[in-house]
Amino acid sequence: MNADSHPIQVTAQDAAARVDQAASALHDWLSGVDRVFVLTGAGISTDSGIPDYRDADGAWKRSPPVTWQAFTADPATYRRYWARSFVGWPIFSVAEPSRSHHALAALERSGRIAALVTQNVDGLHQRAGSSEVIDLHGRLDGVICLGCGDSQPRASLQPRLRELNPDWQPHAAAIAPDGDADIDTEAVMRFVPPHCLHCGGLLKPDVVFFGENVPRARYAQALDALHASDGVLAVGTSLMVYSGFRFVRMAHERGLPVALLNRGRTRADDLGGLKLDADCGAVLSAVSG
Repeated sequence: MNADSHPIQVTAQDAAARVDQAASALHDWLSGVDRVFVLTGAGISTDSGIPDYRDADGAWKRSPPVTWQAFTADPATYRRYWARSFVGWPIFSVAEPSRSHHALAALERSGRIAALVTQNVDGLHQRAGSSEVIDLHGRLDGVICLGCGDSQPRASLQPRLRELNPDWQPHAAAIAPDGDADIDTEAVMRFVPPHCLHCGGLLKPDVVFFGENVPRARYAQALDALHASDGVLAVGTSLMVYSGFRFVRMAHERGLPVALLNRGRTRADDLGGLKLDADCGAVLSAVSG
């Protein structure tokens, strides 16, 4: 199947039939692709207990994430980010890889995956055993200083946040995407955010915020991987963020076969030769097993 063929919609109503049909279609698609470039998104980590941002139509379920501009220019946004991170990090940090992560690691071991580019920042692909991983948007388990460039593990910052806020209580809190948490506005106002111990600069998780560019070297690495592949499989992503969507678009423009596995619509539905609307973990497990 080439990139110009009409999308195949797999939408069986019965859940089991939908998985069987999608797994069969993906198996056939993979049999015609030797070196697969895999692009993953938040949909593969929801089974790990990490919420996603978008619904089945690709619309925001909640307020969009913090932007680079607000984080660096607005002290209130900076305080809010770290207050919410302080609450969300303990839950985020103990998340375990899902069936999707393990299935993709198995496909890599079988030699089917040339590269895995993830838009997620949770590091769960590596914990599941994947080695050829490009963290397009960085990793939340690292923290950098925007002043002097000092870096530290996110885990080492948690005790310091506790020391800065010994009597602070967030009251009711609900886990949110990417190590975030929804907490009371009044509690946020009482939170003392961290600054660099070396230069007093702002501390930022080592991830790409909205409004910030993917580092050039990382983009070049992903582009080289795409050029070395002969097909693209996008899993668990609506592709609404351009930094990921552009790889699918480039593959389509080069005439490479494209497969999309996601619950709901994606930005690339008109580009994919194969569109599968089914549970990612179930389908990938059936294909890799």
